[in-house]
Amino acid sequence: MNKWYASLGKEADTVVSTRIRLARNLAGIPFPSRMTAEQRRQVNEQVRDALFADTTLGKQFKYLEMETLPDITAEAMVERHLISPAFAARREGKALLLSEDESVSIMLCEEDHIRIQVMEAGLAPEEAYRTANAIDDALSARLTYAFDERLGYLTECPTNLGTGLRASLMLHLPALEASGGINRLAATVSKIGMTVRGTYGEGTKPVAALYQVSNQVTLGISEEAAIENLRAIAAQAIQQERALRSSLDPDGIEDAAYRALGTLKFARAVTSQEFMELISQVRLGVAMGVIKDLPLATVEELMISAGPASIQAAEGKPLDPAERDKARAKLARERL
Repeated sequence: MNKWYASLGKEADTVVSTRIRLARNLAGIPFPSRMTAEQRRQVNEQVRDALFADTTLGKQFKYLEMETLPDITAEAMVERHLISPAFAARREGKALLLSEDESVSIMLCEEDHIRIQVMEAGLAPEEAYRTANAIDDALSARLTYAFDERLGYLTECPTNLGTGLRASLMLHLPALEASGGINRLAATVSKIGMTVRGTYGEGTKPVAALYQVSNQVTLGISEEAAIENLRAIAAQAIQQERALRSSLDPDGIEDAAYRALGTLKFARAVTSQEFMELISQVRLGVAMGVIKDLPLATVEELMISAGPASIQAAEGKPLDPAERDKARAKLARERL
């Protein structure tokens, strides 16, 4: 089955993907930071069995015990935004339910007992929320969540109290970044309880002009309101980015895009940082119609597949940095 990131969604020139995440905990069991090994096993099995009891949903997922996975495999999952860096770093007693197309991943015993994450290509918050809500309903029909009438869903971190929902977009904003407009965008979104983060979330830096925009407020706001706010911010970011792109020198954009494409088509070794800088230029060129014979979906898939851990996972063995650079260049030549 094709992975979700091999397709394109709405507003794909600027919006790479949409993510909806729901945090849930089971009643009567301590939060993960205070759980015993037996309690972790209990939670993992209860959630797994509850999902698999729904024959329609359950057949779409596989169950993975994280501590049985090689380090490279876990790190590659982080690069594909399936799991958090913290979940990959400390895997003992943790498990993952993963859909075949990788659009849905359910982390068990991360910061909360259950983290339901749904990814969609392009701008699709309503679609992603419907999927997440359906999974949430299936689980809650068989499990008892920790819930308070006043505080909503109870979560280990107080910032997730209430809906437990995080709605985010991955945006490609090279023109805004180059103009110094990211700080202005961050200031704007903060006024309605949103935040701008790096490519891999909180505490990370942007790579290839990729930024996450997500809600910070979960208490005292409905899921629908959070998604509406996300759409409003998306509209602003898209408008600003497109306006700046239209003001750029077309000859300069064409030259930069084809130089980057030429390097990736013929290079024999490319570092991870150099690759991301080049593929960002190529993506901009394709999105603006300068490069006409390269599908944007191919660029998206290549961006996901070229991380250090993903390269090693594809090769099936550890590689030193020089070997990774050669393998990455080979991958780029073959795909482009």
